[in-house]
Amino acid sequence: MTELTIRSTAPSERSRPVLTALIVLTGVFLSSLDLFIVNIAFPSISASFHGESLSSLSWVLSAYTIVFAAALVPAGRWADRAGRKKAFLIGLAVFTASSALCALALSLGFLVAARVLQATGGALMLPTSLGLLLPAFGPERKGAAIGLWSAVGGAAAAFGPPIGGLLVQVSWRWVFLVNLPFSVLALVFGVRSLREVRDPAAHKSDVLGAALLSVSVASLVAAIVEGSDWGWLSARIVGAFAVAVASGAWLVVRSYRHPNPIIEPAVIRHRAVALADLSSLAFFGGFGALVLGGVLFLTGVWHESILRAGFMIAPGPLLAALTAFPGGLLGARIGHRAVGTAGSLLFAAGGLWWITHAGAVPDWAGAYLPGSIVSGIGVGLMLPSLGGAATAPLPPQRFATGSALYAMTRQIGIALGVACLVAVLGSATGATAVTAFHHAWIFMIACSLVAGAILQGIGTRVTETADAGTVALDEAPASGAAPYALAGGK
Repeated sequence: MTELTIRSTAPSERSRPVLTALIVLTGVFLSSLDLFIVNIAFPSISASFHGESLSSLSWVLSAYTIVFAAALVPAGRWADRAGRKKAFLIGLAVFTASSALCALALSLGFLVAARVLQATGGALMLPTSLGLLLPAFGPERKGAAIGLWSAVGGAAAAFGPPIGGLLVQVSWRWVFLVNLPFSVLALVFGVRSLREVRDPAAHKSDVLGAALLSVSVASLVAAIVEGSDWGWLSARIVGAFAVAVASGAWLVVRSYRHPNPIIEPAVIRHRAVALADLSSLAFFGGFGALVLGGVLFLTGVWHESILRAGFMIAPGPLLAALTAFPGGLLGARIGHRAVGTAGSLLFAAGGLWWITHAGAVPDWAGAYLPGSIVSGIGVGLMLPSLGGAATAPLPPQRFATGSALYAMTRQIGIALGVACLVAVLGSATGATAVTAFHHAWIFMIACSLVAGAILQGIGTRVTETADAGTVALDEAPASGAAPYALAGGK
């Protein structure tokens, strides 16, 4: 068993759980909030860069999720070795500085580059947040620490749309500037008050593997979003697909040869884990299309203001946040497959409701809200089911790796979902826009049903196993395990 080195840098040697919680949860809230407020600000950003196409603008979202997914494992492993306090504060500083750069962006290229930097900061910050919180609370209050940490991510999801809608009334740049005062305060107090936690036995990660993952996903996203404009059989699109396949294949080969790969074969050899991650990839494809698609439909088809759209969207994330905790408890009792299946069907039912009720005439209460409620509950049931199924079968020594892999599939799924949404919507306007959004909701339904179908292969109950023949039980550190579980935001 690996021993952690914990060193206090505060004036007192006693742990300060309340102050530690305030500091690290500030970072968790801001990074989780970022996903939703940037989505709600998307129409305003589009208006600011009015000469850019929807496919080009989508990189404001996709660049962040791709880089975050690829950097998550290397960042977490480096944090264990170099110190979680150090990694958290560096991540928070990078996130803060890049947020300021996003707000100052005068071109789309500069904004996308700043978002890449912001994702790097988030990848350093989120994996270390719970790793700092748990030692401060102690083993006897571990459940309270995890519950608090999870609740903050849920609160960010629920409050993101209305907060974003309010900020955009001034300028879309405020969705980035709002991070600065809170981040600076967290940095100042974090330097003095956080305790350093290290794992001397932690391994170096595969940086080249992370780069291959980024190239593969980015090439695939580029081919999808640009296919309509460039031509699906054009040399550039065929080349992008070829790069995606070649770099993905190289990553697979490297994962079997590298001692500490980005994707550990020992983990995905477990059928339940592999299927849960594959289901997550499919489901979050639909989720990514839903999050951005809702904003674009309300503002583009119904011509609602961004402020009104933010409040109209809020019930869905709020219900997802409220449902996730009881959904997790229910999954532990009756099995993740049953709860996840119910969640996938409800999420699909929300999309079906919109197809049959949402048209060109605005009707939030009768046409949009019911679908938002049903799909939000579906998300709340799927989140703990997928996370539990992807990690419960693993022994403690592999929990960190399994959780990181699950977080990566979430982020990659969102990036691919946004890309597919852009490809489906294209440049449709007027009456054709309604039809295009119906096609987008069909895509959302298909993703959810595929995810639910994949879950049927994990078995009725997923239980923890210590079968060394299935999952290697070698030197992987147990430290920093839990922080990966919700990385990337709810």
